[in-house]
Amino acid sequence: MTSILSVLLCLGLSLDQRTRVQAGPLFKPTIWAKPASVMPWGRPVTIWCQWTGEAKEFCFEKEGNLLLWGRVKPVDPMDKGMFRITRMTEHGAGIYDCYYLSPDGWSERSDPLELVVMTGSYSKPSLSALPSPVVTSGGNVILQCGSGQRFDRFILTKEGDHRFSWALGSQTEPKRQSQALFAVGNVTPSHRWTFRCHGCYRDSPHVCSHPSDALELLVSGESGKPALLSQQGPIVASGQSLTLQCRSDVSYDRFALHKKGGWDFPQSLVLQPQAGLSQAHFLLDTVSSSHRGRYRCYGGYNLSSEWSAPSDPLDILVAGHLPDRPSLLVQPGPRVASGENVTLRCQSQSPRNTFLLSKEGAADPPLRQRSKHRAQQFQAEFSMSPVTSAHGGTYRCYSSHSTSPFLLSLPSESLDLLVSGPSGGPSPPSTGPTSTAGPKWYWIGVLVALVLLFSLLLFVLLRHRRQSKGRTSGEFLDMKDRQAEENRQMDSQAASDAPQDVTYEQLNLLALRQQMSAPPSSPSQEPSEEPSVYAALAIH
Repeated sequence: MTSILSVLLCLGLSLDQRTRVQAGPLFKPTIWAKPASVMPWGRPVTIWCQWTGEAKEFCFEKEGNLLLWGRVKPVDPMDKGMFRITRMTEHGAGIYDCYYLSPDGWSERSDPLELVVMTGSYSKPSLSALPSPVVTSGGNVILQCGSGQRFDRFILTKEGDHRFSWALGSQTEPKRQSQALFAVGNVTPSHRWTFRCHGCYRDSPHVCSHPSDALELLVSGESGKPALLSQQGPIVASGQSLTLQCRSDVSYDRFALHKKGGWDFPQSLVLQPQAGLSQAHFLLDTVSSSHRGRYRCYGGYNLSSEWSAPSDPLDILVAGHLPDRPSLLVQPGPRVASGENVTLRCQSQSPRNTFLLSKEGAADPPLRQRSKHRAQQFQAEFSMSPVTSAHGGTYRCYSSHSTSPFLLSLPSESLDLLVSGPSGGPSPPSTGPTSTAGPKWYWIGVLVALVLLFSLLLFVLLRHRRQSKGRTSGEFLDMKDRQAEENRQMDSQAASDAPQDVTYEQLNLLALRQQMSAPPSSPSQEPSEEPSVYAALAIH
């Protein structure tokens, strides 16, 4: 009897357009759905109605129609009632509200609750943030939900929120897509800002598609920004693997990677190889044209939704997507002395807006120059004035077009630039592309030259010494010959003048002269015969 009376009370209130007479105002209750207001097909859902005081009866309505089977009478006086849907279909989807009966009379109606059911018959849309999912604390952002299916309206859900927002879809040409924009304001790091969107049609506005991929807004703060590096360098080729490393001297618990105008990557766990340094690796797998673009990374903590300031941007350039291969020339030549002026010219016959110059092994981004059309060639010149040993190395150049600045041509042939010592010094032979080859080979050349000079001086000294020794021996022999000739002449003259009247004193003088002119004899030599002649003459 009580149940029938309660139904009649709800029905009478509905027929009387819920007019009531009461002593004072009664606050309207709160209505929500659990586990969510957007539910998969066939899942159960419960609608709750609550207020802060005592209620005797709760009444639920769907789109102005009283739900007799949905009215709930508490066993005991309570502050909330529920209405349960055991299997969610298009019949359960729609707009609900509730009100209650208290000792003071009937309350006002709650705010409307929209209940949506998801079906796999529609393809899921995509969700992106404009201009970026990175928002400063307290800032605003625009979320764009779009699909190739021409949905009439889109709904946006926020994780942890019982309600959703909706907006009419607009058609875009010429791609014949539909999209809707949602403004999100006052973004703070007090909780997570994770969103999804769905697409729906006009004839069944509460039957919608499956959700888009989740989009989390990154609320950036003022903490220290990390550094973002590419292990393969800023220029990669299609098919190559690519790994980006985000690291910081702040001990962050997690890192996030964002690509401008693209997608966000799953947050990566932190590796801490040493105290005071945190880092994470983002594996981008096989490189394709979709990986091109500008990247930044952020650091954060598990107990906070606030992220660090963004890293400096890192541009990833994908080579090989333009068919031409430019050529790279150097003036005055590949071997130069330190301090000279060098110009590298990159050129192509294909019309290109920009040329890029890359040095092998360099972590810095490549140099860019706008192209100029000269002599039926598109070209750009990169000047190095004056060059130092740091400019030495292996260079390549690429071309690009303004419509896709992150897609490059095939690389030019490599060019080895060798920088030697100061101008006028020896130019050593090339030993390969290295920035320190010039000074190293310069000092090796100096050392070799000193060794050769010392060897030459030593050879000259030894030769001079041998020549001096030979001249001394020759002079001694010449003197000996002249003395012997003089002695022979004197002996001949003495014999011819008076051979019979030779006195003892003359013989004695002649023997003395011969003895003085004779060379000294060594003990091993035979004794001279001249003393025997002298003795015979003396006896005579």
